[in-house]
Amino acid sequence: MGNIVKSVAWVRKGALDVARSHPSVAVHDGKIYTFGGGGMNFASMNLVRMYDPVAGRWEKRADMPTLRSGTVAATVGDRIYVMGGGFKQANGTFRFLTAVEIYDPLRDAWETGPDLLQPHDYPAVAFLDDHIYVMGGHHPDATRGGPQTDPGFDFCERLDIASGVWEAIAPLPTPRFALSAVVMGGKIMTMGGVAFSSKGFNNFDFIETYDPAAGVWARDAVTLPWTAAGQGSCVLDGQLFIFGGYSGDGIHDRAAYYDAEQGVWHQVGPMPGTLAAMGVAVVGKSAYLIGGWEDVRRIPVDAFYVYSRA
Repeated sequence: MGNIVKSVAWVRKGALDVARSHPSVAVHDGKIYTFGGGGMNFASMNLVRMYDPVAGRWEKRADMPTLRSGTVAATVGDRIYVMGGGFKQANGTFRFLTAVEIYDPLRDAWETGPDLLQPHDYPAVAFLDDHIYVMGGHHPDATRGGPQTDPGFDFCERLDIASGVWEAIAPLPTPRFALSAVVMGGKIMTMGGVAFSSKGFNNFDFIETYDPAAGVWARDAVTLPWTAAGQGSCVLDGQLFIFGGYSGDGIHDRAAYYDAEQGVWHQVGPMPGTLAAMGVAVVGKSAYLIGGWEDVRRIPVDAFYVYSRA
């Protein structure tokens, strides 16, 4: 880890109107959209909110047709695809979904998209070369939903936007959920995550990178600055950032970016609070962190933090 970069760039914005964890987020036309999420006792939501960074205010938008948390979202032109996730059933077990619902920000309206091939709850997502990639998540058989006993899922698939058809791609080398992904250099970098296996409950610090041209995965030489699950990540101003997450010793407030020239991570000072299972969106030179958990009690929070490089 490199030196801590002293920064006054963190701002704690006003509280969200509804506390929630595991929302999915997407950006369209400079505005941030959040979809669903989890409330107390893992109760799933279908609320949709839009944040205008210029005006500095939130607006209610048309509810998502399906109650769910742990979804992922990707902006494609003037549409936002919201995929997967799940909800807790009356009998206490979880149901994971293949549902894809497409939001039109211009009309504030929803339509049904092509179902995923497999259910993915809390996977990673990336959009690259007119394809949406959905990778990993909770194993579909882990319906009892005790995260520290849940196995990960290695199944990965991608949607060809032109044909509207999903296809399986090479599986993740390491099955896991609560991972994150970014696109850099024409490849997809999946980071961190967690899963229960024969070796116990493991948080990860590695990066597994997918090369769409070759159709193969490889373990990256770069590792995360800490083991992390439920962390936020993004590419901001051309650099890879990681925020918070769960590290086995609790949820923390660390944040860092990777300096490719020096080959080191630099911390950017603590976030305004500890945070995991949040949504992350980038507008301009600012990263917006929305919702999440602040401690291991798994109580959703109304956190809304902004980190700016401008």
